[in-house]
Amino acid sequence: MKINIIYRDENILVIDKPAGINVHPANSEQKNTLTNLLLKQFPEIKNIGEDPLRPGIVHRLDKDTSGLLIVARNNPAFNFIKRQFQERTIEKKYLALVFGHVKDKKGTITKSISASKKDHRKRSALLDEKSKPAWTEYQVREYFNGYTLLEAKPKTGRTHQIRVHLASIGHPVAGDKQYQFKRQTPPSDLTRQFLHAFYLKFQLLNGKMVEFQSELPDDLRKVLDKLKKENE
Repeated sequence: MKINIIYRDENILVIDKPAGINVHPANSEQKNTLTNLLLKQFPEIKNIGEDPLRPGIVHRLDKDTSGLLIVARNNPAFNFIKRQFQERTIEKKYLALVFGHVKDKKGTITKSISASKKDHRKRSALLDEKSKPAWTEYQVREYFNGYTLLEAKPKTGRTHQIRVHLASIGHPVAGDKQYQFKRQTPPSDLTRQFLHAFYLKFQLLNGKMVEFQSELPDDLRKVLDKLKKENE
């Protein structure tokens, strides 16, 4: 698999990640991940960051989420980008197709997120002693028959945040096998969760502010095109 690098300098890479591949391995035996591919092309990232299983990885995307990802090529860059995430100065935007008609054209979800007590792989929008504050803004892009296309802006970076938050207001991401409700059926051509990280804005180490955008992948574009035809 070829890595789609949309920006590179001596400090960072900006990757357009495809769906279907994990960003980093869960253990030292797992090989088919984005970091394994990156290490072959950029061996200098091997000891970058805080976790040997996540070299250079400052933030992550879920396996079946596509879109923009920043990778640090040295430790000063890792710390600089990490600090921007901690201070919530990096702007991230996602496109999400959700079930149902989202009534409010704009909204903010501030429900805390914690690990699910029933399944350690999942998260829940529940307030308990282990929950962490989470904040997601959204606005409606387009309505379809039975679905709504949203632009989502997570201000925090909790695991599965957008997916959990949208499900918590009754509008799970279409195709999300973990969080969609049992009786909901996604569009027939959708083979994964409809979630794409299409926009990033942040500061480079030289102080320059940069913006990057990613086109909607073909598989998701085809789903939207079909829904638009059904609306006609």
